[in-house]
Amino acid sequence: MMITGKGRCNVTTADDVPEIIKNIVGNGRFLNSSVRAFDNAAVMAFFEKAGVPLKVERGNRVFPESDSAADVVDAMLHHLHQLHVDIRTQTSVADIVAENGAVCGVRLQSSDTVSADAVIVAVGGASYPLTGSTGDGYKMARAAGHHITPIFPALVPLCTAEPWVRDVQGLSLRNVRAALYHAGKKQAEEFGEMMFTHFGVTGPIVLRLSRRASELLSQGAHRLDLRLNLKPALTPDVLRTRIDRDFSKYQRKQLHNGMVDLLPHRLIDIVLRTAELSPERPAGQVSAKERNRLVQTLQALPLTVTGTRPLAEAIVTAGGIDTREIDPRTMASKLVRRLYFAGEVVDVDGFTGGYNLQAAFSMGHAAGYHAVQNLEGE
Repeated sequence: MMITGKGRCNVTTADDVPEIIKNIVGNGRFLNSSVRAFDNAAVMAFFEKAGVPLKVERGNRVFPESDSAADVVDAMLHHLHQLHVDIRTQTSVADIVAENGAVCGVRLQSSDTVSADAVIVAVGGASYPLTGSTGDGYKMARAAGHHITPIFPALVPLCTAEPWVRDVQGLSLRNVRAALYHAGKKQAEEFGEMMFTHFGVTGPIVLRLSRRASELLSQGAHRLDLRLNLKPALTPDVLRTRIDRDFSKYQRKQLHNGMVDLLPHRLIDIVLRTAELSPERPAGQVSAKERNRLVQTLQALPLTVTGTRPLAEAIVTAGGIDTREIDPRTMASKLVRRLYFAGEVVDVDGFTGGYNLQAAFSMGHAAGYHAVQNLEGE
């Protein structure tokens, strides 16, 4: 919680429920019941009542007014203390203990056993292992008889083959469009902000595209293509007119200097060389055919995606416990009685924007509520 939202904690989204489900791209429909039972309005009401005023920012992202994730964590801990919850730290769980098809406790790494009427596995995925999410939940679920769909990094920066990205590392671009292709077929497209790094690209639109890219790579794709439209607001004809005007204005200057009104300085030579144009040529001597080629490059600057950053660096883990083996209303295991799952350990993942935390809160509420209700009903 402390590292979400760059330390500000994007607790949820102000979108309506159908939009939330749409943005949980990994098995979002599985969450229909749990999200409707404890939706984003309920999440916001919980934190407001707990003394954490919230605000809605661009993209319907909901943050604490203090911009401090610590306030969110402190409020949750305070609530647990009020309920007299026994919190045990530095106590690693090794296994789930079950007898006659029902949970009866957990076994610790110390070999001690803690008895329990019900167990909720909410230990996260396998990304950010320094926070404790080392993938132990998959092992526990598998030992209990559950199937684990293959895991892969989602919301993760992409690595590219082109060496020129190192020359522009740190450069951020706004209002650009990025499209992901595999074998010539468009797989996904996003509009917004991105940034170049020493290894490739990152930023909001890249992270959203990365889920599909990572999925394709995990399925055996060796090469993906990323095409950047640096001027998506302009049609090719309008962009060509803009280039003609600029080249007329700077006709006696080198082509490099004739592009200063179109692109960030560090990107100009890269675009020109990709379009097979010498930056030193006079702007007024560029032919019509060459100008058309420059238009094409500006609206489809190619990058070759060779992989993603490691799973440990991913914001979210895709894959996990097979949702077909979990009751979507209660989060109860269909295989072992009194066993429940919640959060990233389940094969559910969404885009950035508060969707993953909302999914975790909704699943956690369903698991907690029904674990008690089912016990009382026995």
